[in-house]
This record gives sequence, structure tokens and C-alpha cells, in this order.
Amino acid sequence: MSARRFRKAWLGAGLLALAMLAAAWVAWINQAGEAPLGPDAAPDTPAQVERGAYLARVGNCMACHTTVGGAAYAGGRGIETPFGVVFSSNLTAHPEHGVGRWTRDAFWRAMHHGRSRDGRLLYPAFPYTEYTRITREDSDALLAYLRTVPAADTPQRAHALRFPYNTQAALAVWRALYFRPAEHTPDPAQSADWNRGAYLVQGLGHCAACHAPRNALGATQAAERLGGGLIPVQNWYAPALNREDEGGLQHWTEADVVALLRTGVAPGASVIGPMAEVVFRSTQYLSDEDVRAMAVYLQALPPEGEARPKPAAPPAAVMARGAKVYEAQCAQCHGSDGRGEPGAFPALAGNRAVLLHDPTNVVRVLLLGGYPPATAGHPRPHGMPPFQQVLGDEDIAAVTSFVRNSWGNQAPGVGTMEIYRARERRGL
Repeated sequence: MSARRFRKAWLGAGLLALAMLAAAWVAWINQAGEAPLGPDAAPDTPAQVERGAYLARVGNCMACHTTVGGAAYAGGRGIETPFGVVFSSNLTAHPEHGVGRWTRDAFWRAMHHGRSRDGRLLYPAFPYTEYTRITREDSDALLAYLRTVPAADTPQRAHALRFPYNTQAALAVWRALYFRPAEHTPDPAQSADWNRGAYLVQGLGHCAACHAPRNALGATQAAERLGGGLIPVQNWYAPALNREDEGGLQHWTEADVVALLRTGVAPGASVIGPMAEVVFRSTQYLSDEDVRAMAVYLQALPPEGEARPKPAAPPAAVMARGAKVYEAQCAQCHGSDGRGEPGAFPALAGNRAVLLHDPTNVVRVLLLGGYPPATAGHPRPHGMPPFQQVLGDEDIAAVTSFVRNSWGNQAPGVGTMEIYRARERRGL
């Protein structure tokens, strides 16, 4: 064999060995810490079932595992991702399609390790990347409750993911890069409320699923800092909870944070979009102790981010056009001074949602309307109608720029191209 062929053979062998080592590392990482599955040692107790029902509310499980008009927890809801559609699983007591035959060990493995009862790796559209932090006790309670949910004969729909994202091999590599099973470790330097709030926010509440930025492969980055980001496919911007100029709560009163989570409204703020569903289905049902603990933790997030430079004022012609649109379409509810009506119509003057550097949410609300959640503490909220069929792109751009730069507001203006792109994303 010539020296050249010898070198090529060794190079090929070396590359093959590296590939085999990488595959072995990926396989080992994806099984590390998993214990063999065993049978349940004792039956579920009524206290576990009651606790599990509450925890299912905390985790907002029904939102993803129930289709519109379908049986509760029967699965089948399509969750759109940048890589295709993942369909949620059946969590009812059905013995074949649901969790009726699942053991506590199997359920714990799914929650903590992201692996199904049959051994398949689960896609992180099911947020085990956050659920991994819940305790075994809470995992067992959740299963105890789900075993009581009336069985629905709804089989698992096949996911509609593009290649190679539809392969277990690609998922295993993703997990090796971005997922490690974790647990919540109380911080002895913090209060009991702070630690409970951290457990809820970082774990079952999975707030980072929306409020943390993601990389090109969909992995959350610096999840514990809740630095905000665009929610994939939904195209809502979840504001940073560690920035005072976005969604930071550091200077709010605890009572106002509790009110926002419990009712969806607080002085100078109201929730819309995906957060409205979270309040409607989940946080309004939290116990007084838990909602207070979440408030304590969120208020204690270390503020980050430098102050953004003062934006240039929109052209006078744009402001004039926006003022006319505002007077005709908006002033009746929000007032000519932008102060709104407390308890009914939110103020636009000084409203952080209006002033976000990213105008995505304001544009969406103007196009599609905005609807706060109906809660026990705010049972008849006023919704905002959509203007997608009423106003053209230039008018929506102008009134958005006007609202963001009137009554002391200062934020970057919005151009017609941004409105066009927003319509295009939604097929409007």
C-alpha cells in the first residue's frame, strides 16, 4: 500500500472512530440518570388526586392537551413549531391511548427525563426542559389526577415534522446539546416564598418557554433570566421579565403583581395574547400562597440590559395622519389624552406594552384585536376589535407611530413594511 493510500485509510478509520465515539456519547447522555421502571407500590390516595388536579392547573396542561370542542386532556392539539407540527398526547385514563397503564416511574421518566413509556424520546414542545425540575412527589400526584380523567378513545396523531427533525437520531443529538435532567435546589440565602416562586416559575409554570430567547434550533437560552423573545410561529413577543422597560416587575408593588396574575389586570397593565390564556386557564386558580410566591420571585429577578438610546421622532406627516386615525377609531375608549378608563380601557400613555422596542404586539392587537381573560376578579373585560379590514397599512403604521410617540411616549416609529409583513405572516 502506498503512503498516500495508507494516510487516507487511517484518516477514514479515525473519522469513523470519532463518529462512533460521538454516537456513543449521545446515547450515553440521553440515558444518563435513568432508573429501571418498576410497578407502583401502592394505590393513589384522594389527597394525591386533589393535589394533582391543582398542579395540572399550575402547569396549564389542559391548554395543550385539549382540542377546541374536544374531550378534556384527550390530546390531538397541533403545536406549531419552526420545524413542523407536534401533536399533543392523550392524558386521559384510557388504557391504550392515554395514561391508564402508565406507572409512576414511567410518568416520572417522561417529566424528568423526557422519555415516553415505550422508550421514545419526547419532543420539547412538551416542556420537559422545565418540568424536569418538579419533585417526584408532584409528578406522582399529577399522574394520580390524570388517572381519574374520563378515558377518551383518541389515538396519538403522527407528528408532521420535516426531515431530519422527525427522526429520533436528530432529537437525541439536540438533547445531548441542550438538555440535562435537573432538579430544583432551594437557595438557603433566600426566603421560603422566593424558593417556592422559583420552583413554580422555573418548573411546572414553565415561564421560560415563552419568556426566554431561543436559538436557531429552538433551545431556550439563559432560561432562568427570562430575558424575553419572540414566541416561535405565534409571532407574539414575550417581554423580558428582567428589564424594567419591558416586562420587569421589580418596581411594582407585590399586590399589583398578584392582581395581574390572578385577574389579568393591574393598575396600568392588562394581559392579552398567549398570556391571557395562561391567566384564564392557570394563574387565576393559584392559591394565595403560590401566586404571592411567584410575585416575590419575579420581583427579585436581577434587572439587566442597558438603557436603549432615545429614538428619532416620526415625521410630522406620519404623526398628523396617525392623530386623525386615533381620533376617529381609538379616542372613544382610550381618551384623547391616552389615559383610558381605569378598570375598563387601558391607558396608552406610559404603557410599557405600547412602548416595547419590538412593536410586534401593538401591531398584532391593531390588526387582530386584543382580548383580556375573563376571571373571577375581572369577569367582564372589554375587548378591542380588530382593524385589519378597516384600516390600510399606511393608517395602521401611522396610528401605531402616533400612539408610541404621544403623551410623553417615546418609541421607534413603525413603517408600512412592518405592517405588510405582519399581515403576510398571518395570511391577512
